[in-house]
Amino acid sequence: MPKICLYFQVHQPFRVKQYSHFRIGQDHDYFSTEAQGNLNNAEIFRKVARKCYLPANRVMAELLERHPEFRISYSFTGTFLEQAAAYAPEVLASFKALVKTGRAEVLGETYHHSLAFLFSRDEFRRQVALHRDAVRRHFGVRPKVFRNTELIYSNAVAQEAEALGFKGIIAEGADRVLGWRSPNFVYRPAGTRRISLLLKNYRLSDDIAFRFSSRAWNDWPLTADKFASWVNAVDSHSVSVNLFMDYETFGEHQWEDTGIFEFLRHLPDQILRHPGNSFATPSELVAAHQPLAEMDVPDYVSWADIERDLSAWKGNPLQDDALAAAYALEQPVKASGRATLIDDWGKLLTSDHFYYMCTKWFADGDVHAYFNPYESPYEAYVSYMNALADMRARLAMEGGETYA
Repeated sequence: MPKICLYFQVHQPFRVKQYSHFRIGQDHDYFSTEAQGNLNNAEIFRKVARKCYLPANRVMAELLERHPEFRISYSFTGTFLEQAAAYAPEVLASFKALVKTGRAEVLGETYHHSLAFLFSRDEFRRQVALHRDAVRRHFGVRPKVFRNTELIYSNAVAQEAEALGFKGIIAEGADRVLGWRSPNFVYRPAGTRRISLLLKNYRLSDDIAFRFSSRAWNDWPLTADKFASWVNAVDSHSVSVNLFMDYETFGEHQWEDTGIFEFLRHLPDQILRHPGNSFATPSELVAAHQPLAEMDVPDYVSWADIERDLSAWKGNPLQDDALAAAYALEQPVKASGRATLIDDWGKLLTSDHFYYMCTKWFADGDVHAYFNPYESPYEAYVSYMNALADMRARLAMEGGETYA
């Protein structure tokens, strides 16, 4: 029987405040926690901590205590870890306790949850190294499996992850990637020799992440025993059923009154009732199973929206202009040697900023609206570009010039 692999992305960005043109040259705090409607990063974090992180972690701790077979895995962005330490240290402590059990794996990723792989391999490598250091500092472990921002993946991403020493990488099991194949096996990325690829079973994952509370869904209400029966119906020759989703699914995207925590609490019981069922972390799957076949993914795929491509973050004039302006600052910012300036620039690379500038409509837009503090994509763009203008002013002043 296939093993169940549970992976959760844990991320919160430093959102840019309503930064007007008149602040340029005067205000270098782009991510203030000052009260500005729904732009208070500290309050957003604490709200999600109350609704999701703390109650979900309590359930996970119960499950790890009750079921020796239970396994989970997380990737924590650097921006999440910084905010947890600053705004809700009890959240960070609760995650550390889960990892300390030895049955909660931590994956590697880009520190700032950025699109750096698409624009700067040097910056991508810098952020992966920063993230490794942060994971070692907070959790005392070294990630063995990699997940790129928003599961953005291609052969080239896998080749780079292999070069950086990772043993495995996870990606979206999109139909155009799989063709006739199943997401429930281990694959070898094209152009690699040692790294293994695990693909998300998006149908079963999205039943929890997106459809759980939809009364218009034919399978509502979703119960733990019903979901376990779907898992049990998977081909017995499969290696794994990979359930990948945002951790905010529990309590934030799907509120407590939908029954999502009770579903989570009973799911392992129901799955483990079936003979042969078990759980595994990504690194356990990679270590135990040789790749079935090569998987060739020459073009980028992600786990966002119906298209599962890059159009959630790039492609419209607002996004493309902002991305070009941000990455144009890489060399002068790094050459400045100023840690604060480099850190601010890194925070401005977080993919969420460009997501907020998206002008298309897509199926999971209502989910991400929970964390979007802007009235429109244009408001997001204006605040972001003004912050970049101030960063250019800071660089000019350091060079002995004046801002005009």
